[in-house]
Amino acid sequence: MRSLICPRCGATHELTGRKRGERFPCSCGQELVTPAPRLSTGKVVALVLAVLVGLPLLVMAGGALVFWWRVRQVPPASDSAFRVDAAQNVALGDEARVNVIALCDAVQMYRAENGVFLVAGPTPREVPRGGQAVPFPHDEAFEKLGFAPGTAVRLQYQVEVREDPVGEPEVICYARGDRDGDGQNSVYSVTLDANGMTSPIQVEREDE
Repeated sequence: MRSLICPRCGATHELTGRKRGERFPCSCGQELVTPAPRLSTGKVVALVLAVLVGLPLLVMAGGALVFWWRVRQVPPASDSAFRVDAAQNVALGDEARVNVIALCDAVQMYRAENGVFLVAGPTPREVPRGGQAVPFPHDEAFEKLGFAPGTAVRLQYQVEVREDPVGEPEVICYARGDRDGDGQNSVYSVTLDANGMTSPIQVEREDE
């Protein structure tokens, strides 16, 4: 049974039947207001548990929605590499520099795990002309290296292994392109020595 004690005279008033916020006078003249009913301990516990359980579920649902939206924005896998490059207006030279470094890193990681340098390419067999993307064909050596420049590429890639002047193995990683389609190739290369040290990128005929 709910009750309210007058702060002036200490008289007790039963609140049964009175609405929340209802004003009424005490016999001493003090105006009293019916307070909101208090939650029982059980209801408080239930409310806290609902918040603790419901909040993580709400966050997870929001994350799933964001993930779904981002997946919808990804182009189809069949030509995603070409679409990304086109959308970002990536220069052929920038693409070559990034990928030739990645290729030499992959060669070094393979050697660290298997003890040998692996020859690969040239792939595609012909250098793409005019900066146009062509399918990147299946190549077992590149797959072993874990080098995947995309389903469509604008450059030819190769890993060549030879001996340096003192007889140690040396790797040269190549990316070749023909931006203007005149048959003269731009060549980007990085040399990897037996100690795992890489040279700066060497560029020949970048404007071709």
